[in-house]
Amino acid sequence: MDTQTQCQPAADNLNVSQTNYSYDGTSCIAGLNGYDQESGLSFWSIILTIILAIITLATLLSNAFVIATVYQTRKLHTPANYLIASLAFTDLLVSILVLPISTLYTVTGKWTLGQIICDMWLSSDITCCTASILHLCVIALDRYWAITDAVEYSKKRTPKRAVIMIALVWVFSISISMPPLFWRQSKVEELTSCAVNTDHVLYTVYSTVGAFYLPTLLLIALYGRIYVEARSRILKQSPKSTGKRLTRAHLITDSPGSSSVSSTNSRAADVSSDTSSPVYLNQVKVKVSDALLEKKKIMAARERKATKTLGIILGAYIVCWLPFFIISLVMPICQDACWFHPAIFDFFNWLGYLNSLINPIIYTMSNEDFKQAFHKLIHRFSCPS
Repeated sequence: MDTQTQCQPAADNLNVSQTNYSYDGTSCIAGLNGYDQESGLSFWSIILTIILAIITLATLLSNAFVIATVYQTRKLHTPANYLIASLAFTDLLVSILVLPISTLYTVTGKWTLGQIICDMWLSSDITCCTASILHLCVIALDRYWAITDAVEYSKKRTPKRAVIMIALVWVFSISISMPPLFWRQSKVEELTSCAVNTDHVLYTVYSTVGAFYLPTLLLIALYGRIYVEARSRILKQSPKSTGKRLTRAHLITDSPGSSSVSSTNSRAADVSSDTSSPVYLNQVKVKVSDALLEKKKIMAARERKATKTLGIILGAYIVCWLPFFIISLVMPICQDACWFHPAIFDFFNWLGYLNSLINPIIYTMSNEDFKQAFHKLIHRFSCPS
């Protein structure tokens, strides 16, 4: 290793891209000999490589299992599940086309694969990550139509409609990833970094707004409307207990989730302690349908689960992508006035990639049919006989 160090200004070597940040400045530490620096870097490089390789492999396997589950289970052959399978396929492409090269780039800190691979990687990165985000939108839109216009939408909810929605997602994603190719190829110097040229501020605004900010506002609006509509429908289905009050009435709770109204009309002579006078008692007991109450309990449980699932989906999506897109939009605008440590860029970049691992976990574990089919598929692989 060359022990001579060269210090370069940080601002001149900062490249911000739509889906990748790279910082090419070298650090100068007085008194650091080459051997200690090399041994330290190699140790942490190995640890970092192992962590990123695990994330890549887990993303690949989890999304592959979702696709296999939908393919193998006839019960899951529905338009809604086709959208989830398409999301899994998109995240699978992220794990194959993007993450391995990103791992190499993150660990080494320098681009060594040439211009053509750089262009292919950037295009795949931007396209697949944008498509993954937009798939969340079409899934939310499908659920919104299904709950707000159930009767009419059930007729329109066909595989053909799902294919059209998926095609539109990819067309829009490609339209975001294509523009950088036209000005990136004009550079002829030797590549040491692979990043989108951020001199084009309009493109940065267009890509970040189209790939994140608008989809995020749409997701919040759709899931908010879904929650309100679902809660309203649950409240409308609440059973009402009715009964005729004769003389006195009181509420009897036999068990959690069931209730009865007891009304009593009694006619009795004056009863003294020393005379055993007969007492005539007529009692009418009106019970609310146990089946209706049980249905209410089931619907309430589904409402709570749906609310929890929506919160997890939105929370995971925003936590994973918001930091990255804030920096992606702010850095090209403030330029030299802003500076972040390169490790922060890499962390936010991989935090966004992590959403491709979280997606299949959330969408499958929140669906009972998916969980059952998933367990059967795992059992089939583990016990082939």
